[in-house]
Amino acid sequence: MPTVVFTSNLKRHLDCPPQQVSGGSLHDVLKSIFSDNPKLVSYIVDDQFRIRKHILISIDNELITDRIHLTDKVTSESKIYIFQALSGG
Repeated sequence: MPTVVFTSNLKRHLDCPPQQVSGGSLHDVLKSIFSDNPKLVSYIVDDQFRIRKHILISIDNELITDRIHLTDKVTSESKIYIFQALSGG
């Protein structure tokens, strides 16, 4: 099963330990995570289930390409990292 890891920035605000979930696409994986931890939803996606601008997600060390429909493929061996994009001046 794919492994999902959250960075310490998100862990500071939410209880989100690494976890293994099933799914063949990023959309499937996020649905699984959110069913176990509904508080994560508003941090990760907007009301149309699109990745928020301040969130970056990588699958197997590559940034996702589909932030709208979340169709990026996930394998049973995939490592998915979810982290906040930091900005400022």
